[in-house]
Amino acid sequence: MKSQEVRRLFLDFFASKSHHVEKSAPIVLKDDPTLMFTNAGMNQFKDIFLGHAAAKYPRATDTQKCLRVSGKHNDLEEVGVDTYHHTMFEMLGNWSFGDYFKAEAIEWAWELLTKVYKIDPSILYVTVFEGDEKENLAFDTQAHDLWKRYVPEERIIRGNKHDNFWEMGDQGPCGPSSEIHVDLRSAEEKAQVAGAELVNKDHPQVIEIWNLVFMQYNRKADGSLEPLPHNHVDTGMGFERLCRVLEGKHSNYDTDIFAPYIHALEQMSGKKYGEDLQTDIAIRVISDHIRAVAFAIADGQLPTNNGAGYVIRRILRRAVRYGYSFLGLKEPFFYRLVDVIDCEMGESFPEIRSSRRLVENVIREEELSFLNTLEKGLSRLEQIIGETKGKEIAGEKVFELYDTYGFPLDLTALLAKEKGYQVDIEGFEHHMAEQKERARRAAVSKIEDWEILSDDTGSMFIGYDTLECEVKISKYRRVENKKGAFYQVVFPITPFYGECGGQVGDTGYIVAPNGTKIEVLGTVKENNLSLHIIKSLPQGVDLTGTFHAVVDKQRRNATAANHSATHLLQKALRTVLGTHVEQKGSAVGPEGLRFDFSHFAKMTDQELQKVEDLVNEDIKEGYPLKENRDVKYADAVADGAMALFSEKYGDSVRTIRFGQSVELCGGTHVDNTMRIRLFKILSEGGIAAGIRRIEAITSDAAVSFYKKKEEELHVLRDVFKGNRDLEKAAMTVIMENENLKKELGGFMKEKISMIKENMKRSIHTIGDVNFIYSTVELDPLFVKNLLFELDSEVENLFAVVGNKENSYKIGLSVIISKDLAKAKGWHAGKIVKELASCIDGNGGGQEFYATAGGKKADGLSQAYTKAEDLVNESL
Repeated sequence: MKSQEVRRLFLDFFASKSHHVEKSAPIVLKDDPTLMFTNAGMNQFKDIFLGHAAAKYPRATDTQKCLRVSGKHNDLEEVGVDTYHHTMFEMLGNWSFGDYFKAEAIEWAWELLTKVYKIDPSILYVTVFEGDEKENLAFDTQAHDLWKRYVPEERIIRGNKHDNFWEMGDQGPCGPSSEIHVDLRSAEEKAQVAGAELVNKDHPQVIEIWNLVFMQYNRKADGSLEPLPHNHVDTGMGFERLCRVLEGKHSNYDTDIFAPYIHALEQMSGKKYGEDLQTDIAIRVISDHIRAVAFAIADGQLPTNNGAGYVIRRILRRAVRYGYSFLGLKEPFFYRLVDVIDCEMGESFPEIRSSRRLVENVIREEELSFLNTLEKGLSRLEQIIGETKGKEIAGEKVFELYDTYGFPLDLTALLAKEKGYQVDIEGFEHHMAEQKERARRAAVSKIEDWEILSDDTGSMFIGYDTLECEVKISKYRRVENKKGAFYQVVFPITPFYGECGGQVGDTGYIVAPNGTKIEVLGTVKENNLSLHIIKSLPQGVDLTGTFHAVVDKQRRNATAANHSATHLLQKALRTVLGTHVEQKGSAVGPEGLRFDFSHFAKMTDQELQKVEDLVNEDIKEGYPLKENRDVKYADAVADGAMALFSEKYGDSVRTIRFGQSVELCGGTHVDNTMRIRLFKILSEGGIAAGIRRIEAITSDAAVSFYKKKEEELHVLRDVFKGNRDLEKAAMTVIMENENLKKELGGFMKEKISMIKENMKRSIHTIGDVNFIYSTVELDPLFVKNLLFELDSEVENLFAVVGNKENSYKIGLSVIISKDLAKAKGWHAGKIVKELASCIDGNGGGQEFYATAGGKKADGLSQAYTKAEDLVNESL
C-alpha cells in the first residue's frame, strides 16, 4: 500500500465516524510562547484542552506536520543514525473533545489497523498504564479490560508512568495512555525472544506506531493532579512508521516516502545507498532534513541566528555538512531536493508548491554561506592542529569548532584522525554540558497555578470599538523569571490587544475600586487567552470587584497607523514589483513598522520612491476603514483578500479594506487612511534569499524625521559657509580629500621603504639565519606589507616586529622564510603565541606569518630576546 493511499484511508475512516477533517496547522508556531514548532498533532487544539476555547466540532481528525528537534523531544542527533527517528514527520490523529472516550478510541484503532489496513493482529502488542503509587494513580483497568476484547492477555503490557502517562508539559492536561506496538522481526527472531519483552526497549524492529491518550487530569503547578471537567481523547500515529509496516519494510527510509529523495541523492553523488554505513547515514540525514527545512521556510520561518530560525539553520547545516563530508557534494545541492518534495507532497500540502521558488532560493543562499563557513572551519582546524602540543586536540577547541563552525564531534574526530590526531571527547562533552546548563538557566521560569476568581472562561477582545471599559478579574497567576516576578491577569472581556500577528500588545492601566492605579506593562496571547502583565496585584481591595481598564490611547493609535500602513505598503509593492510579492513577516508597534516580503532583487531607488509615493497617495485619498468581522474564509479570498499560507484560518475571518487593499487581519487599524498622515521608508535590504525587508515610519515619527533632516541641512549650510549648492560643495571636499590621501600614500611608501632599509642594515646573522627585530609605529596593514616585502628580499629571514599602534594597544608580528621554517620545524603561529605572553596578549596564525596583540609596551624587548634565544637554540 502506497503512502498516499495510507493517508487517505486514515482520514476517510475517521470521517466515516463523524470526525471533522481538519487541515494541518503550520509547522511554525507564532502565538504560543511555550513552543517553537508544532511537535504533536494536538498542538492546534491546545486551547480547547486547556478550556480556553470551545470546540467547533466534538470530533476531529487530521494529518499534522510536526517537527521535533528541540526541548523535550530532542531527536536531532539520532536522526539518520537510526532508521526510525525523524525531524519533520506527519502525525495522523483523531480527537474527542468531551465526546467519546476509551471504548470508542480503542475499538476504532483496532478496526482501522486490522480491518482497513489489514495488519496481522498477531504482530500487535498494546500497553496500558500500570498506575503509580506516588501519584496515587490506579492501574488503568478500564483500558486493560477493553483491550482484552481484541488482544490476548499476554500481549497486553503494563507500562510505567514514563511510557504510559502523557503530559502536555510541567502543567496542564494529562492522562494515562495506551500504545500500540508492532513486531516486525522474522519468525526465527520471534521464536528466540518474545515481542512482549522488547516493547519500549528501543528495539529497531519492535516499534510503537500509535499512542492513544486519555486526558482526564490537570497537572497543577505544585505537582498535584485534579480531574478535568470533561474527558478528552488525543491520539497520534506516526505516518512514516505506519507506511513502513504496511509496505513490509525494515526501515522508514525504505518506504516510498523517502525513496525519491534517496534516488535523487544517488544521482547527485554517484554513491549507492545500502553499500556503506557512513554513506547510508548521510543519505538518510539529508532525505529527512530537507522536509523539515523546506516546510519550515514555506510556513514562514527563515533560518536565523536565534530562536526557531537557529533550529532550522542547524538542521540545514547538518544536512549540508553530511553531504560535503561523506557524499563529496562540494557545491550547493540541498536546494535541488525541493523539486522532489513538490512532486511527492505538493498535492497534500499546497503551501510547499506555492512557495517552491522562495524555498529553493533561501536554501541555496544558506548553502553557499555555510560552505564558505565550512572552508573557514577546516582552515581553523588546521590552525588548531598546528598549535596543539601532543596528539590530542583539546575539548575546548573541539567545542569551538562545533559552536562556531557547526562541526559535530564525529566530523572533527574523523578529520583529526586523518591527520594522526585524537580528540578530547570528555572535554568536549564538558563544554557541551556547560552550554546546555547556561541555556537551561536562561530559560527557567517559575509559573504558579492559576488562582480562579470566577467561572468565566476565555477572554473576549472588545478593543476594536473602545479603549476603556469595566472589567473583572477571572483569574491570575504569579510568574517569576530572570527579569523578576510579575502577575498575569485575565479579564473575561478586555479592551487590551494581546500581542499577535506581528502587532505589539497594548499597555495602559486599570483603576481599582479604591482609586489605586495599576500599570498594565503589556498584553500577550497564550492559548487563546489575553494575559495582562502587571507588576503587583491591587492592594486593599476585593479582587473579585470591578476595575476600570484604560488602554494607552496615544500608543495604540501610533501602532494602528503603522499597521494600516503595512497593508497599503503591500498593495504598493505588488503594484510596483509584481503580484509575486507576498508578505513573509511583519512587526508593528508605536515606533514604526517592519515588513518582510518575497522578491528576488534589491529594489532600486526609483522603485522605493514609487512605492513610497503610492502609499502616501492612498493616505491622502482618505480611504475609510471597511471592516467585516465575520465573513466566510472562502468568500473573503474570492473577494480578493490577501491570505498567508503560513497562517491557519478558521471558517470565519475578519477582513480589513482600505480602497483597493483588502486583507485578512485581526489587528487594530485607523478608521481612515488620512490618520496615518505621512509614510516614510527608512531602509530596504535582504534578510534571506528571495526575502526583502522594508523598515518605515508614519505619523508623528515621519514628521519628526523630516524636521530632523531639515535641521541637518541647516547645519551643513553652516559648515559650507552658507553655500546654497550643498552637493557641489560636498563633491569639492571629497575630491580634495582623495588628493590628500594620494599624497599621504606616497609619503607612507617612502616611510616604509626607509624603515625596511634600516631593518636590512640591522640584520643579525645567527648561523644561517638572518634575524631582525624592530619596533615601528605603523598601521597594522602597513606592517604586514613591510614584512612581506622584507621576506621577498632577504633569504632565511626570521623577523620580529613590535608595533605601537597607540598608547594602549601593542602589536607583535613574526615572519619566517618558508624554506627556513620547514628546515627548522618552526611555526610562526606557535612562536608568536609564546612571545605574546611578554606583552600580556595572545595571538596565532599561519606557519610562516602570524600576529599577536597585547597591551604591555615595555615587554617588547623581552619578546625580542626570547625570539633571539629561540634562534640560538636551533644551532
